[in-house]
Amino acid sequence: MNGLVLPRRRFIVGGLCVLAQGALARAEVAPAGRSITFRNTHTGEELTAAYFSSDAYDPQALARIDHVLRDHRSGEIGHMDPPLFDYLHEVARRAGVEPRFEVISGFRSATSNELLRRSGGGGVAQKSLHLKGKAIDVRLLGVETARVRDLALQIGRGGVGYYPKSDFVHIDTGRVRSWSGK
Repeated sequence: MNGLVLPRRRFIVGGLCVLAQGALARAEVAPAGRSITFRNTHTGEELTAAYFSSDAYDPQALARIDHVLRDHRSGEIGHMDPPLFDYLHEVARRAGVEPRFEVISGFRSATSNELLRRSGGGGVAQKSLHLKGKAIDVRLLGVETARVRDLALQIGRGGVGYYPKSDFVHIDTGRVRSWSGK
């Protein structure tokens, strides 16, 4: 019987080590808490919110973010897709800066989207993911927009549109694709 005690202990200790290593690896990929800062370029509002902690999104923080990212033309508030914030957070992490974003466009109402389409500004899709809260047009403070585009493309989680003349990057949680606009 004593011959089984040592192998059993080794098995248990070895298993615990493997579990601990797995937990550490996951912690590096998905940090325990995530905060993000948005400054709406149209309203001037700025918000820093801890939108994710432990293993869940914070509904109150998400509601505050939804408010800041509302359609600035109509005031309509839409529900933004929380994985979009994770995508932005990862872009900032890879850039080596705090996740502080200037927002050109977050949620967009159907009326605003159609107005933009008809104004001929170009690049406004009829079924834009802005309508579903799955897209955002941003600048990352302290990082050139071309670099933001490159980092978002490397991550490969969704759509990436680059607008060099307007100096912003469109990032969405739709299918993986990329384009350039004005």
